Amino acid sequence: MRKGQKMAWTVVIILLLLVAGLCALAPHPPAVPQRVKDRAELEAYLNRLVETGSPPGLSVVVVKDGQMVYNRAFGYADRPNKIVATPATVYHWWSMTKIPTAIAILQLQEKGLLSIDDPVRKHLSWFEVVYPSADSPTVSIRHLLQHSSGLPDPIPAMIGWVHSDDNGRNQTELVQKFLPEYKKLNFSPGEKAVYSNFNYMVLGAIIESASGQSYESFMKENILQPLGMAQTDFVYSANMTQHEALGTLPVVHFYTLLMPALLDTKAVIREREGKLFWFKRVYIDATPSTGLIGPASDVAQLMLAYLNSGEALLSPASVALMTQTAPIDGHGLGWFVSRDPNNFYLEHTGGGPGFATFMRIYPEQGLGVALLANGTDLDYAGLANLLAGVAL
Repeated sequence: MRKGQKMAWTVVIILLLLVAGLCALAPHPPAVPQRVKDRAELEAYLNRLVETGSPPGLSVVVVKDGQMVYNRAFGYADRPNKIVATPATVYHWWSMTKIPTAIAILQLQEKGLLSIDDPVRKHLSWFEVVYPSADSPTVSIRHLLQHSSGLPDPIPAMIGWVHSDDNGRNQTELVQKFLPEYKKLNFSPGEKAVYSNFNYMVLGAIIESASGQSYESFMKENILQPLGMAQTDFVYSANMTQHEALGTLPVVHFYTLLMPALLDTKAVIREREGKLFWFKRVYIDATPSTGLIGPASDVAQLMLAYLNSGEALLSPASVALMTQTAPIDGHGLGWFVSRDPNNFYLEHTGGGPGFATFMRIYPEQGLGVALLANGTDLDYAGLANLLAGVAL
């Protein structure tokens, strides 16, 4: 064998050993079964799932016909400190926050303070964007709700927009700060729908403009408090702290490579435990798109109210509007809209470094399922289908 060939084979062997080592360090969660026969089999699978550490802890809730019929937790909220997950454990919701934000916009429409077909500039005079052409439609509130505005998504830069203190950030000022970076539209409004967190950051500023309140205070007064979501907030109360889940990130993960370029990892990573990094408490700066924190039981209250024609939340007409608006590329008003061979459903996921969440409702069946986890990755569709198919 020639010297060059030996060198090439040496490089190949080293790369194979490196890949094998990385695979050994990565979590290997068991595949989600297509179906389980009963609650015991479901819980046996969920226990196997958390034992892999991907995620280390999760809470599951199911509502049906106006009642919460299932509320269980598995694994650990903080495994290094041996704190188990319970039904009271609170998690970052991440992008599931967009559903309450969309609901708040509909509430303001009911109050006559805006119309979802208003141009954004009617409420935010400083909202200047660059349109693809001179005849592009003006960006409206509806476009923001449906992700059809053309505004770019600030991910991955948004991963670095975090803080550790309990002081919120002014949402209008935050949008004004970042708008110059994201003002060039990727397509004409209404042409298609492409998910962007910036849409919901702008909606937060509109809520502040139309209501005269901070985004957070409006949400508390008009959604969290009326629904009795006492354990959900944008910062940790003393009682929430007692039930706090710490986020985790696999040592071998795309985000692990990306995060050092976006933030000070020493400020957010508490420790490494085996295949996982455990995070310190951090908050996201942009609350309207991703800022809520709370337990699965409070997600249940939100789903129950929505399924009950919006009781204490919205009028039946507004719920019908959110539920029945024709989707653009799968995007309704806030919700992702889907239909399998047997069911029509609305859902929203939440994901990013540290936490993964989802909720799905089946309006025609009066059914809702949600799962909150302190892991970065989840098989959202598989778990949602599994939970919806079990008689609980």
